[in-house]
Amino acid sequence: MDFSDYLGYFVYAFVSIFVIVNPIEATMVFVTLTIGMSGREKRRTYLRATAVAFGVALLFALAGDLVLRFFGITVDSLRVAGGVLLFLVAIDMLRGGRQQRKVTDAELKDADHREDISVFPLATPLLTGPGAITTVVVLMGAADTLGSKAMVLLALVLTFLATYIILKFSELIDRALGITGIMVMTRIMGLILGAIAVNFVALGAWNIYLTLR
Repeated sequence: MDFSDYLGYFVYAFVSIFVIVNPIEATMVFVTLTIGMSGREKRRTYLRATAVAFGVALLFALAGDLVLRFFGITVDSLRVAGGVLLFLVAIDMLRGGRQQRKVTDAELKDADHREDISVFPLATPLLTGPGAITTVVVLMGAADTLGSKAMVLLALVLTFLATYIILKFSELIDRALGITGIMVMTRIMGLILGAIAVNFVALGAWNIYLTLR
């Protein structure tokens, strides 16, 4: 692979991870759950939430191959299953209904009784949920060189760096975009995610077909 190939895979990985993490939509949940907190408490919350979410994603990125081998799952099988999962998430994002969001009303009510909301529900499942974990594992599994795997890890780092910055200015973003603006952004990301999901399924199904011929 030359530089352009690595750059292309980095862009593909970054867009895939950023869209499924969707820190723009996460600002609404963060602002809602941190009402009444001091500035210091909010800083600690979004810092820890981002760090934990990144740690979970990084763990699956590095250990994904071992998990696949342990269960005897091929990357292409995970591509198809993950593509279906991401497509369902994309449909939910396009519909925009509250019941379809990554954090349910029941989870939000449970969070109201927790002293620390940074791990649950912010870090997981809001930022790093099943969709994000599947995406990272598939991207790492599909990377056939150390350079391309490094591009996925770089995309992961930059995604959560952007997430940290977005959550830091969440109140400003929430006021500037409002619910309507955030939902429009979420629907755009849902459309992109849907296309990525179709690509996952198509590529995975084609490779499975080739192995069975």
